[in-house]
Amino acid sequence: MTEYDKGPREDRWYLNLMAPNTKGDKFAWLDPTSLYINARAFNDLLDDLLADLDGVDFDVAAGLDAMGFVLGAALAARRGVGFLPIRKAGKLCVDTDAVSFGNYSGKTQDMEMRKPAFAAGTRVLLVDQWVETGGTMDGAIRLVERQGGVVAGLVAIAIEENERTEGYRQRFACVSAVVPGSRWQEECNAQKLSSFASYRPQLAFPK
Repeated sequence: MTEYDKGPREDRWYLNLMAPNTKGDKFAWLDPTSLYINARAFNDLLDDLLADLDGVDFDVAAGLDAMGFVLGAALAARRGVGFLPIRKAGKLCVDTDAVSFGNYSGKTQDMEMRKPAFAAGTRVLLVDQWVETGGTMDGAIRLVERQGGVVAGLVAIAIEENERTEGYRQRFACVSAVVPGSRWQEECNAQKLSSFASYRPQLAFPK
């Protein structure tokens, strides 16, 4: 047991394992993938997300390319529903529907979903690793609704607080490992975690 394994689950201890960006402005400001390689962290993360999803009914979990595939597929398997990948343009070899969106870096990109992906009225849970500006999620929402799907909710490790994500919270059930009102939320909004000061990659190594 490490120093990060102490304390109550309400503190979401595993968020301490997230790594700071070491490659500069072209990349996201942190990397949560170290949570996935650590079995206890990954399972505690999934337990917490599913507990907070209690009462949210969905028929399929859709993961956003690319790291949303990890959380989306895991949540789908745990809940016993299907998984739908929403991909960057040009990756799917079947008929697709596409939208353009602005990502967190301000670049315009295209994303695609197979067509048809589901019957009208299907409840779709949208899952991404992180929601920063909300542009990628906006593209996914449009794809689902264009095919007559119902967005059942949004899930991420963190949903930063801004005008667009506040609109999402008003429209949908939004669940994140970073709980609104917590010190984690404040630090994510500032895009600097206090845990970065003592971060060591070895803390997440599989046992």
